[in-house]
This record gives sequence, C-alpha cells and structure tokens, in this order.
Amino acid sequence: MDVLDVANYAMVSILVGVALAWVFLLKSMITSFRETPLLDRFDAKECGMPMVSVILPARNEEGFIEKCLDSLADQDYQNYEIIAIDDSSEDGTGRIIAEYAKDNPRIVHVSARPKPDGWMGKNWACMEGVRAARGELFLFTDSDTRHSRSVISLAVSHLLSLGLDALTVIPKMNCLDSWTKITLPVLSTFLHTRFSALRVNDPTKKTGYFFGSFFVIRRQVYEKVGMHEGVRGEIIEDGALGKKVKESGFKMKMVRGDHLIDAVWARDWSTLWHALKRLMIPLYLQNGKVAAGVFSAVLFLLFMPYAFLAYSSALLFYSESFQVLFAASLASSALLYTAGILDARELGIKPRYALCGPAGSLIVVGGFLFGLIHAKSNAAVSWRGRAYSMKDHTQNSISV
Repeated sequence: MDVLDVANYAMVSILVGVALAWVFLLKSMITSFRETPLLDRFDAKECGMPMVSVILPARNEEGFIEKCLDSLADQDYQNYEIIAIDDSSEDGTGRIIAEYAKDNPRIVHVSARPKPDGWMGKNWACMEGVRAARGELFLFTDSDTRHSRSVISLAVSHLLSLGLDALTVIPKMNCLDSWTKITLPVLSTFLHTRFSALRVNDPTKKTGYFFGSFFVIRRQVYEKVGMHEGVRGEIIEDGALGKKVKESGFKMKMVRGDHLIDAVWARDWSTLWHALKRLMIPLYLQNGKVAAGVFSAVLFLLFMPYAFLAYSSALLFYSESFQVLFAASLASSALLYTAGILDARELGIKPRYALCGPAGSLIVVGGFLFGLIHAKSNAAVSWRGRAYSMKDHTQNSISV
C-alpha cells in the first residue's frame, strides 16, 4: 500500500463520519419540520387586548417599507401602534414614513438621532423607537417583512394564552435573486439543528434565539434583560437578545408562521455575502480557535464530499482505494443533496436551485472564510450602507 492509498483511506474514514453526521442532520431536519408548533394552532383563552407597540426600524428601505407598512396598518387587532424609525436613511425612507404617519394616526414617525459610537445601527434604531413606545407588549419586525391581517392578534393571543414572556415566529424566507436561492437551502440545514424551534422551546436546552423579522416580548421582560442597549454592539442582535431572555429564565417559544409572514433574508449578492460573514464573525470574536473548528466542520460537511467525489472519479481505476473513496464520497454527496432538496421544498424554492448544491456550498464556505479573515478589519461587514469595524465589540449572540 503506497502513501496515496493511505491518504485515500484516511479520507474515507473522514467521509464515513461526514455521512453519519448528515444522517443525524437529516433526521433532525425532518423532526423539526414535523414537530415545530404553528403560530395559529394553540389553545386560545380569553386574555384581553393589551396595547402593542410595533417597533419597525428602517434604513434605506424605500423599496420595501411601503408593503410592510400596508400590511401592518391593515391588522385586525385593535389596540396597537406602529413606531416607524427612520435610521438616518440616505434614500426616500423617511419621506415615505412621514407620508404614512400623516394619513394614519396609528403610525408614529421617529427620526433616529445620529448613531453613537459602539452601537450597531439597527440596535440604536430599535432603542430610539422604544423610547417613543407606549405598549405593554413590544413587537419587533423588519421593513422587508409582510404580515397577514391576523398576525398581531394571533401572536398576542398565543403569548398570553400560554403565559409566555416572549414569542418569535419563523417566517417564509423570500429569495429575490438566484444566488440566495442556491445558497439558502444549504445554509438552513444547520438552523434546523443548532437553532431549531425544538431546542428553543425545550427549557432544558440553553438555546435561545429570536427571528428579527418577528418577535413579541413583554415590556417588563425586555427591560429586565437590558433592552437593545444591552446588545448594542452585537452584529446578530436578535440572536443575542433571545439568548439573554432564555438564559434569564423567562418563558419563550418559537413557532412557525411561514404561511402568515414573509421576510427577505438577502436581496442580492452583496447582502448575501455580508450576511454569511455576519454568521461567522461573532464566533471568531468570542473564541478564534472554536470558530476555526466550526469552519473546518462546515468545510467538510458542506463542500469536501463534492471535492472528494471529483478527485476520486477522475482516478477511479487507478487503484482500489480510489473506488472505495468514490463510494464514500458519493454516499456523503447524496445525503448532502437530499438535505438541500428537502430544505428547498420547505422554503418554497424550486428544486433546480437545490441541484446547484456544490455552488451553494462553495458560497457558504467562502462567506464563512472571509468572515474569519475580516473579523477584526476596519470594515468587517457592511449593512444597509454602513461599514462596521468589530475590533472593540464583544459578541454573545451564539454560544460556542
């Protein structure tokens, strides 16, 4: 047996581990699909109608905010207000909010003061909105999110009927470009494991997470966990806030609402790339060695089966070790493809995009790698027209 055969069999052992990992991931994904509770299925009780303040931060959102405001203004819930915050926008966002506020007394137009040093923009805008809010419950949402007419009523009734302190809803993720359609099915397989609703809803697990596109929280709970001021430097502020709520012992729940809420995860290549970098930067800033380990795991889970498959097929008849490697890599790649196709179906993405799995895997791995490389640069990530340096920011949105 020569050195090449030894290397091939070493790769085979790695791929066996990768295949087993994908069996586990597939099982977790299917369980999550089946068992995650729904926003509109619960034992409703008579709970009254407390005042709800919808906190809607917006920066450079002129292409999206009108549809969002239309959906929020048309809710069947009676006791609510919409705090729409213009976060120093450089487009027509502020003008649009002002026009809506003029025509609808529910809508309160807030012009955020300039962002102080040490704050992420969205976190500052949320705090500016909270200062103007009168509600007993806060509902945080995003400007590129659209809501069905009954969603506030359902969310409030669900939270109060079950005696919850916070409720977050998984929306339907709308993909506006082909790059996101190729990438999201690959990426979201991990969301069904590490950040699944089943983990969030299990009081014995430490996992706490909010979807920034929709979460409701009691005002006093929000204040007790430090509000957005307590996560002012967090690049994934919704994850950090959800984590604090769970760790503080409050009762939270994650439910599916993809038939009731639409959100946009990434809009084009640039926002997709920076979104991927944002997922890795908090890990690196907490613990560089652990982040490197996570990246290596992602590399082998998402991309190396395809690389090994191409390598072994090119030299298939060179020796028996290449044939064994081909079989192992084919099995791992098939499991990875299956996961992508299942997730694409759940996301409402056409199967042809899931068939571009190798490209999607490469994009995810590349985005994560650049997140590691640029984590401490002067412009680690750009978001809504702002570039952020993360050098002096501690991150606590994801447990490592």
